[in-house]
Amino acid sequence: MVNLEVSLAGVSLKNPVIPASGTFGYGREFSEVYDLNILGSFSFKGTTAEPRFGNPQPRVAETPCGMLNAVGLQNPGIDSVVAQELPNIAKIFHGPVIANIGGSTAEEYVENCRALDSCEQMGIIEVNISCPNVHCGGRNFGSDPKSAAQVTAAVKAVTKKPVFVKLSPNVTDIAEIARACADAGADGLCLINTLLGMRIDLKTKRPLLANRTGGLSGPAVFPVALRMVWDVYEAVDLPIIGCGGVSSAEDVCEMMLAGAGAVEIGAANLKNPFACKSIIEHLPTVCERLGVTKISELTGGAHRE
Repeated sequence: MVNLEVSLAGVSLKNPVIPASGTFGYGREFSEVYDLNILGSFSFKGTTAEPRFGNPQPRVAETPCGMLNAVGLQNPGIDSVVAQELPNIAKIFHGPVIANIGGSTAEEYVENCRALDSCEQMGIIEVNISCPNVHCGGRNFGSDPKSAAQVTAAVKAVTKKPVFVKLSPNVTDIAEIARACADAGADGLCLINTLLGMRIDLKTKRPLLANRTGGLSGPAVFPVALRMVWDVYEAVDLPIIGCGGVSSAEDVCEMMLAGAGAVEIGAANLKNPFACKSIIEHLPTVCERLGVTKISELTGGAHRE
């Protein structure tokens, strides 16, 4: 019997499989097709202080081995999430959940995280620093070590929940950003967010996305995500949630060998609503093939060979 339990900064999960923010909503639709309580956790839709309607359409485009999205953090706002979505989540999922938080200023991140601090079911706050910083010419917080550290420290000052900072891959040295977040007090890291990309419609000779560019996700980005998890595991002593193109139990184990303590599944959920369920069911077989009785033993294993 393989033990699939893992721990992230003191938060115990029954297995390392976590649907990623933006691909699972608040769980309601998926709860209609399978019992969400088989999951380790799930990261709900990216939330901002005020409601957002997102970017104009079209905002999704297919690519070989993946997809582009420019949804634009459409969400009902933090007050609605706390008052309505969290009580609904408690009815369909009984484990600790992960809140994905965005913002345009450090103050907005603080406001959101303060609102979630007293919510009992919140296990981890996942701070998405791929959002544009309106005080720095629109550059993402995650593209600059000082900005990343600023947001991390500000959030840590207002919440007792473990704070995992979600890192952008659209940087020169992701390990440098990871070290800045670690030094500012982050409890863990999540990586990677989507890669910046675009497509052009040959009929109209215009970008397929109304926003022009979007985030590339899906199997095409898996090798990039794996390499970055490896680099960050070498750079900091923090738990890592690996994310990016994971679509099978084998991918989960590979990501853990690179250094992840748990793994988020993103675009695979949009292609197959049963993706996470299937991965969880196949994990014991893959672990047995790898000769481990505790899946947590895989974390960082490739660094020890």
